[in-house]
Amino acid sequence: MNKNWIYKGIYCLIFTTLIVSCRFENEEATKSVEVEEISNKQKSKGKSRYFDFLPSSTTNQIVKHNGYILSYSEENEQAEWVAYELKKSELNYNNNDFKRPFFIEDPKVSSASADWKNYRKSGYDKGHLCPAGDRKYSKSAFDETFYTSNISPQLHDFNEGVWNRLEQKVRYWAGKYDGIYVVTGGILDENLPTIGYEDVTVPNYFYKVLLDENNGEYKMIAFLVPHQDSDLPLYEFVVSVDEIEKRTGIDFFPKLDDADEVRLEKNSDYKNWSFK
Repeated sequence: MNKNWIYKGIYCLIFTTLIVSCRFENEEATKSVEVEEISNKQKSKGKSRYFDFLPSSTTNQIVKHNGYILSYSEENEQAEWVAYELKKSELNYNNNDFKRPFFIEDPKVSSASADWKNYRKSGYDKGHLCPAGDRKYSKSAFDETFYTSNISPQLHDFNEGVWNRLEQKVRYWAGKYDGIYVVTGGILDENLPTIGYEDVTVPNYFYKVLLDENNGEYKMIAFLVPHQDSDLPLYEFVVSVDEIEKRTGIDFFPKLDDADEVRLEKNSDYKNWSFK
């Protein structure tokens, strides 16, 4: 074969390879620019989709459900915290009249959550931490709130009284502020009374920590409520998040920017939250 034809063949192969390579690089560059543009557009809407709002866990037993996430304390047979985002759109389903299921053990708790029979004749309600009323957007999300990992012993007057008022106020703020993050639980101190054959702890105090994010601007409020009914206005129970952290050993919102976290968690001023 003539050498000139061989050289021409090699040149054509090299040229074709270069064209394909350049085209691939251009396509990848275009995709990279498109992804960056989408990311920037998403970030311009706020930080919430990139912000991990979960608290720290002192028990290292994080359980994830579709409607909420919790940190389970086997020692106390309940969650040390339950966390979820309550969106404004989820309030549109409050008219859903789902049948209340039976309370059952949480299949995702590796150490097994408490048996509901611990509450029988105890004098305490099975008090929801993530309220069933906050998860009415689907039957499955509603049913998840009846896992025993999501309840704590609560006096009936407290459960139906001041605690219920606070839950309703949280829904009000979720609508007013276009969604909020909620973290809630009981203060699981040592030497507390217990109920049932599994010694389910009865907290003396319950808390809620709320975080609102609007285009990268945050505000926070925390409530520490004694386990008894009260007619006091809800703002009387406002404390700093720092105080609840000292009481629980939990680090709330550790993924926040450090400066924001320090500023927000030491503040107990509630003027940025509507108590109407």
